[in-house]
Amino acid sequence: MPDRSSITTASSLRSRAGRLCVALQGATVDEILRRAEAALGESAFLEFRLDSLEKPEAGVEPIARVLAEQQARRGELAAIATCRRKEAGGGFAGTLDEEVEILTAAAEAGFSILDLAIESAEALGASRVETLHESWNDAGAAMLVSFHDFRKAADPTAVLERVRRFEPDFLKIVTTARTLADSLNLLDWLKEHADDGQLVAIAMGEAGILTRILSLRAGSAFTFAAAPDGAETAPGQMTARTLKDLYHIGELDQATRIYGVAGNPVSHSLSPLMQNTAFRRERMNAVYLPLKTESLDDLLTLVRRLPVSGLSVTMPLKVQILPYLSKVDPLTAKLGACNTVRLGTDGKLVGFNTDVAGVVRPLEKRMALRGAKILVLGAGGAARAAVFGLAEKGAEVHVWSRGNSKATELAREAGVQAIERGEIAKTTFDALINSTPCGMTGQEHPLPLKSEEWDARLVFDLVYNPLETPLLAEARRRGAAVIQGVEMFVQQGVRQFELWTGKPAPEAEMQRVVLYALQQAQGHHK
Repeated sequence: MPDRSSITTASSLRSRAGRLCVALQGATVDEILRRAEAALGESAFLEFRLDSLEKPEAGVEPIARVLAEQQARRGELAAIATCRRKEAGGGFAGTLDEEVEILTAAAEAGFSILDLAIESAEALGASRVETLHESWNDAGAAMLVSFHDFRKAADPTAVLERVRRFEPDFLKIVTTARTLADSLNLLDWLKEHADDGQLVAIAMGEAGILTRILSLRAGSAFTFAAAPDGAETAPGQMTARTLKDLYHIGELDQATRIYGVAGNPVSHSLSPLMQNTAFRRERMNAVYLPLKTESLDDLLTLVRRLPVSGLSVTMPLKVQILPYLSKVDPLTAKLGACNTVRLGTDGKLVGFNTDVAGVVRPLEKRMALRGAKILVLGAGGAARAAVFGLAEKGAEVHVWSRGNSKATELAREAGVQAIERGEIAKTTFDALINSTPCGMTGQEHPLPLKSEEWDARLVFDLVYNPLETPLLAEARRRGAAVIQGVEMFVQQGVRQFELWTGKPAPEAEMQRVVLYALQQAQGHHK
């Protein structure tokens, strides 16, 4: 049995390098080292996927040399060497003996931890693994035995028994979450088994992002992040900067209130950026997560067991969730859709629709809505929020859509007027609101109406990708006032923050970070 006094323990590792390990891969040593140099700006704990190299055995010494130089310059750092064979889900095409030789060379070269796949450990046998463990410890390195299931959420208890028999210094269990419940089950299991501080457990996949953010809170010894350029070594990985600066994973504790955006898709949602910025600005112990699911049962399981304090609800769950709410505000009842949920003090769910605030508030800042003549283009969900919200404020609302019957039905429900296309050009409107996807990046129709078909003093385009739509450009050319679609997104989020916290939202800061993110993203795609 290895001499435990020589082992790199979890506590000493944390003091040396923290608990966030950046996983790095590359076809060449130069490529992986370029990523390492960038990653060291975010974390002093790195994993080198040697199995991603064309010649893993040739990468050990040059990587170790650079690590020694960086350690001398920067202070303490730690590095994991991984050389997973193809039969264990890795990229190394060599033999088991060659894998062992590479990992042993890495131990002797100064790597802190060697990752031995469970398939390799079982093929070697307990006696040979024990001998290997002793030699690695003598070289000053710890042994990590890892399990990966790339298809499903494997039973972690059964896996733990397989791994434990080798008595490694660290045990790593990685499964694949197909549902939020899969992630929740793994986190609950981790809380029960993480007392010794040697266990690492996370779930891959978009539904597993929950575990990447909350695993440290649940007791994982450390967790993994993607390289700064976004090159991930496993599905669902996020960069260290995202995990630290956006989610503050090292500061989350059992008192942290959990919020999130639920639906599909949510991976590119800017809501986590906006709401986490607001929580941080207001010094609240809260975090807002992306929760990918199309199943209401899956979502409600998470809400009750985690528990969750509030939700942004997106497609396809906005209508499905209504029967499960103890009460809703009047506008939500009229709209037949809920985009915001708050957990009441009695544990029951209360529903709201803040899309209405997203439309009404930007307009209220610029005009009196009572008696204002407003044209709404479209008859979908966003149009419903606009029409009902504006009608409630006393505006004179006119609705038009290419599917005329839908506009007529919406107008009838809301008690406003449907308008014929030919009548639009004959009327001057105080405001025109585009709730259609026309003008959105990738849409074939740049404008919902021809330029000569409308006349309005102010134009509000709910499309925010791109920020400057063809409709807004035409409005500016005519000298009309404009409102970008990003204002709707921010204002509905501002109202959500208020409903969840009972506090005024840091509106300017929320708009600033969202606008900057959109400018950066759209700038990169030009």
